[in-house]
Amino acid sequence: MNIEATLLKENITLDSQFYDYVTRYKEHLKKWNKIHNLTGAKKEELMDKFIYDAVYPISFLPKVKSILDIGTGAGFPGMILAFALPDTHIILCEPLQKRASFLQFIKADLKLKNVTVANCRVEELEPQPIDLVTSRAVTDTKMLIQLSQPFISQGSKLLFYKGERVFEEVDESLKYEIIETQNRHYLIIDI
Repeated sequence: MNIEATLLKENITLDSQFYDYVTRYKEHLKKWNKIHNLTGAKKEELMDKFIYDAVYPISFLPKVKSILDIGTGAGFPGMILAFALPDTHIILCEPLQKRASFLQFIKADLKLKNVTVANCRVEELEPQPIDLVTSRAVTDTKMLIQLSQPFISQGSKLLFYKGERVFEEVDESLKYEIIETQNRHYLIIDI
C-alpha cells in the first residue's frame, strides 16, 4: 500500500502538493543515500513507513506557527511536517554536515519558504519561543526536555516520537499524553 492510501485509511487528508513533495524527496533521498548514507530508510517501503510516522501527528495536534525539530537527520519528522504544514515555520536542527546539506538541497529544490536549516547542535541555536518542539530517535525523554528548555514558552508543546520504552522514560509529574500506534508511540507534553 502506498503512502497516500495509508494516510487516507487513517482519515488524514493532505493536498496534492504534499504528495508531489514526498515523491521528489524520496527520489533525492535514494540518490543521496547511495553516496552519503543519510538514513537506514533505503527502500521505498521503509521510507513510506518513516513518512507516515512523521506526518501522523497532524491528525491530533493543534495548529502551530512554529516547530523546532531536534536532530532532523534526513528529514524525519521535520521535513515531512514542513511538506504537510506550509503555513508553519519549521526549523530543522541537524549537526551532521552531510544531512544538513541534504536538507538544504531539498529546501531549495522544492522552494520551501517555511523551512530553516540549522547546521548545528541544538545547544548552539539562539533561544526563541517555539510552539512545538519535536524529535525522533535522538535521546531519552529527560534529555530532550532539557534540550528543549530554551525554546519553551507558555503554551508550548513537546512531541517526541518514541518506541515502547517511552513508558519507562516518562516523569509522572509531567502533563503528558501518549498516543500509541502499531509501530510508534507519540509522547505529547504540555508546558
